[in-house]
Order: sequence, then C-alpha cells, then structure tokens
Amino acid sequence: MIFHEDVYYQTFLDTLGEACLRFECLVHAYCLMGNHYHILIETPKANLSRIMRHINGVYTQRYNRLKKSDGPLFRGRFKAILVDHNGYLLQLSRYIHRNPIDMKSPLVTQLPDYYRSSYPSYVGKAQPVEWLAQDLTFGMLGHEDKHKGYANYVMAGVDEETAQFYSKGNMAEIIGDKGFREWVYEELLPELAAEQKSRVIQPDVTMGQVISVVANYFAVTEVDITKRVKGPQKENEARKLAMYFCQELVAAKLTDIAAQFHLSHVGSVSFITHQIRKRERENSQFRTRVEGLIRSIVKQAT
Repeated sequence: MIFHEDVYYQTFLDTLGEACLRFECLVHAYCLMGNHYHILIETPKANLSRIMRHINGVYTQRYNRLKKSDGPLFRGRFKAILVDHNGYLLQLSRYIHRNPIDMKSPLVTQLPDYYRSSYPSYVGKAQPVEWLAQDLTFGMLGHEDKHKGYANYVMAGVDEETAQFYSKGNMAEIIGDKGFREWVYEELLPELAAEQKSRVIQPDVTMGQVISVVANYFAVTEVDITKRVKGPQKENEARKLAMYFCQELVAAKLTDIAAQFHLSHVGSVSFITHQIRKRERENSQFRTRVEGLIRSIVKQAT
C-alpha cells in the first residue's frame, strides 16, 4: 500500500501539484488507488522522466516521514504510455476515472463519491485543484453542460478498444493509429536507437515473432535457436540475440525466456543479455546489425 488514509492521498496530490509548477506539465486526470495511481499528463518540455523521478522520490520521502519508515516505496520503473490525444485522450480519461468501479470489488457505489480522483471535479461535485487541466477534455466533448456531458460519457462505460488494450498482460507503450505510430518512430524520436524506439512504438511483439525473424536472418531453424545444447555456445549468436530481443522488445520475464529457450536458470539469460549489451557498446558494426534486426521484428509485428 502507498496510501493508507487521507493525509497520504493529500500529500501525494500536493507533490503532484508541485511537479506541475516546477516542470511546467499539465495533469488532465488522476486517480489514486490503494497501491498504485494513474495520471494523464502532458509534458510540453518532454521531461517526463524528471517529473516522475520527482513525484515518486519526493512522495517516498514524505511517506516515510508519515509512516516513520525507511527505504524505497515504488517497485521498478513507472509505466508510461504515449497517447495520440486527438483520438484517445477522452477514452483514456474515462478509463482512468472508472478504475474505482471497474473492479471485482468496487470501491464505491457512485463514482462521484470517490474523492481520491479528479472525477468529482469533472462532474461538478468538487472544486478542482488549481493545477488540474480540464479545458482540453471538456472542449473535446463539446457539450453545452460540460459536467453533465462528461458524466454521461464516463458512465457509458469503457469502449471496447480501450478495454482490449488494457486487458493485455504486457501493455503497449503507445496508443494511436498506424500513422501516429509511424510519426512517432520517424519524426518524434529520430535521435533514439532502434531498441529505445521499439519500446515506445511496438505494442504486440511476441517471443515467437522474435525467434522467427532471427531464424530467417541467420538462415537457421527456430529449433536451432530454442534448443539447449550442452557445452560452450559462443558460436550461437542467433540464440543469444533472440534472448536479448525477448527481454528488450517483448519485455518477457526472465523465467519465461528461460523456459522458452530450455534453460534451467534465469541467471543464464541475464548473463547472455549482458554480453549482448556490452558488445553493442563496443562494436558499432554489431550495433548496426542489431538495429536492423529490430526494424525487421517491428515491421513483422505491426
């Protein structure tokens, strides 16, 4: 749990408001749950990592003071999803606000009663915090009675596309149509390496697709890549790269990668992927080959 009672929720909102002022970002919606939170945030200065480091770091310090505890509070890196606001901001706002009732055990009966989100402010049941940016959302709905219009929109339920998107175990890092994804890849992120681009743009890469592309590239069979052969495996570059891509592009768990490649210990996966990263840093020709393979995998998956 990261929120235990009202003072914790308010402390987090104070921290979020400070981040808006300091980093010049806009929060369009938020929903604080017991052990996690959702925010719909716009970052004109492209400084999301700094913002999140500030929010999570400062709140952790304040949480530890309140709880009289010590140590980290958040596990792993935050999950960020890039959104094409023209077509998906409203849907995402609705999804975020419906979290308290779209659960196996709803937290409230009436959504406006969940005052730990920005929803009561959107439907006129509470005064919005001064840093909450609502104009864009209201403007996109274009309803004469903005509060009633938003309430009707949210209570209509999450649309099928958004529901399917969030039902995926490994959520995509981008929501938008094909044109938007291509724009992000080619124009918004031109300075990033292929691995970094793929983490943003690729929604549905599977381990099977990775193995298939790598097998075709090296002119070997998929079994040659996945089977375990006792003894030194230095020559089996295809197998090592496939493991690396499964971790980097699929974000597969080490245990799943080990099972897919018939390894008895996850440490073997970590060792191999570390070798690939080191070789990339030291060998520009190898790095170019890796990026070419990534482009092939992304192309097949999309």
